Amino acid sequence: MSTTDDMPGRARDADATRDDLLAAARRRFAAEGYERTTIRAVAGDVGVDAALVIRYFGSKEGLFTRAADLDLQLPDLTGVRAGELAKVLVDRFFAVWEDDDRFLALLRAAATSEVAAEAMRTVFATQVAPALAAVTDDRAPERAALVGATVLGFALGRYVLRVPPLVDMTRDQAQAWLGPALRHYLLD
Repeated sequence: MSTTDDMPGRARDADATRDDLLAAARRRFAAEGYERTTIRAVAGDVGVDAALVIRYFGSKEGLFTRAADLDLQLPDLTGVRAGELAKVLVDRFFAVWEDDDRFLALLRAAATSEVAAEAMRTVFATQVAPALAAVTDDRAPERAALVGATVLGFALGRYVLRVPPLVDMTRDQAQAWLGPALRHYLLD
């Protein structure tokens, strides 16, 4: 049995293989969710043996945790004018939704996997809630939860359920619809 991290035709490079596995896992988790994604399929996408995934990540849960490690990179909102908060947030959320497979993997998987749901709650508790608390005068947990529910609901409808009016919206149209709700939750 070979102990290399390659199969015929694949050059040895543990870091590159690890990165390739994470990229393949993100694509699989985003497209198929946690339950339907298999270690064997992820390994096959990269052209390595499934045992290598276990060696690098320990388990499917370990692979998911690393693949779905998400940094929203929310800006410091304390200097943003009240009237611009919703736009800044919606612009940042769109960047995450459309440019980072980790978010979609988490969103898709959170409905069926407690591991994914906990990862999503952690992102909310450590990134979203503190950023929003910095710009609200009162009831920060409730305000942050309502903003989170609104943007997650929109993302679920647009990217997972593919509800036609949501899919067809441009960013500007989504901004026009989401903005007033987010402003209300944050400031009223």
